[in-house]
Amino acid sequence: MIAVELLKLVRRLRTWMSIATICALPLVVAVFIAVTHLEPPPGQGSAFLSAVLNEGQLYPAAALALVLPVFLPVAVAVIAGDSIAGEASAGTLRYLLARPVGRTRLLIAKLASITAFTALAVIAVTVTSYATGVLILGPSRAAAVGVAPGGISSSIGPGAGGAPTAGLQAGAAITSLSGAPLTFLELIERVLGAMAFISVSMLGVAAIALFLSTIMDSALGAALGALAALVASEVLVTLNAASAVQPYLPTRYWLAWIDFFRQPIFWRDIQRGFAIQAVYVVVFLAAAWANFATKDVTT
Repeated sequence: MIAVELLKLVRRLRTWMSIATICALPLVVAVFIAVTHLEPPPGQGSAFLSAVLNEGQLYPAAALALVLPVFLPVAVAVIAGDSIAGEASAGTLRYLLARPVGRTRLLIAKLASITAFTALAVIAVTVTSYATGVLILGPSRAAAVGVAPGGISSSIGPGAGGAPTAGLQAGAAITSLSGAPLTFLELIERVLGAMAFISVSMLGVAAIALFLSTIMDSALGAALGALAALVASEVLVTLNAASAVQPYLPTRYWLAWIDFFRQPIFWRDIQRGFAIQAVYVVVFLAAAWANFATKDVTT
């Protein structure tokens, strides 16, 4: 059953259109920067803009920061919201369950498909943005590489005689946010850690949308319901009056992946982010199973 759902995911044009749309935003931003040659004065402007101008090989991290707030959650919510509600609205859910396929097995297959889409989207953004950064923005040009809470910054500068003191191809150290050096391998490991953290965060979104998909017959309604919950979470995170509930909101630690780029890694918010997403995944998947297992789909 899982293989069937994965095959359906791969064959659907919507899957690839969604991924193409997610990957398009970093590409458009890179082209805009390359064409306009927009560069803030030293010490001014956003750290993200300085990063993409001076370090094309770090563009994947900047690209993930670009798609995380809106594009990626929307795509995941749409796919997850359509998983059960889409079958119900199309009238195919009854036929699926008429075959010797248990409801739990079907739900697990749908979850596997959603997880595969999330991983595929994150990988696609990372790979395409790396190619974009290297080909359009160029390889490293400045003296150190760092990641700040507001974005990612980097530079590689000349040493004695005009020779570069650091370079990714040469395997030289890269300066972390904390000022300690990172090797290129360590940088790759931290990018992979950020990808894993973002993927798990999106599984929290998927669990909410999947639960709503089991109680609604409208895929759009399930997706919008999940997105409404995320918008409400984002609003509450910014309110001082909601400080008591902020640590438990699904979007509270979405940006904690930045701490992967410190040396040593600041694990506190990363661990809390993983933990809170695990709670949302377990709770909403359990609720989805409880509801779907007793739902009347014969009428």
